[in-house]
Amino acid sequence: MKYFLAFMLGLVIAANARSQTFDSIPPFQKDSTLPVFSIMQTDSSWFNNLNLPKNKQVVMLYFSPECGHCQLTAHEFMKDAKRFKDVFFVWVSYQPMEEIKTFADNYKMLKAKNIAVGRDPKYYIPSFFRVKYTPFIAAYNKDGKLIAAFDGGTDTDTVYDLLYPKEK
Repeated sequence: MKYFLAFMLGLVIAANARSQTFDSIPPFQKDSTLPVFSIMQTDSSWFNNLNLPKNKQVVMLYFSPECGHCQLTAHEFMKDAKRFKDVFFVWVSYQPMEEIKTFADNYKMLKAKNIAVGRDPKYYIPSFFRVKYTPFIAAYNKDGKLIAAFDGGTDTDTVYDLLYPKEK
């Protein structure tokens, strides 16, 4: 009986230890396609990956409204909006909706037809990308395949050059 209990305890410990393993590779590096997501927009409607326009490049940006780098990134992308008119942007945050709405209002995102802004209440996007720093930027081609991702952001020229590579 004593050996049986020790054996069972060993099984429980081994099973528990195995369940605690952590996969060091983020999901977006295993599957380069656009993630399945659903965000609540500032008008309380839902936007998800099925609402994305077909055959259009997509840039997903995970941000925090009070983040200075995120504010600078929003300013720069909105300043260059004409260059990105054929790209669809998805700005996602987990912060309270009022903060997201204020952020979107400040940068005049809500008037743009090629931008969705909202809250990820299930925290799926930052988990999928394993976001460490904001802004997190992921650029996808027209086929929905990842071109590049930037944890901590990058400038608009870099994103533009990825989306519109120069002919050599």
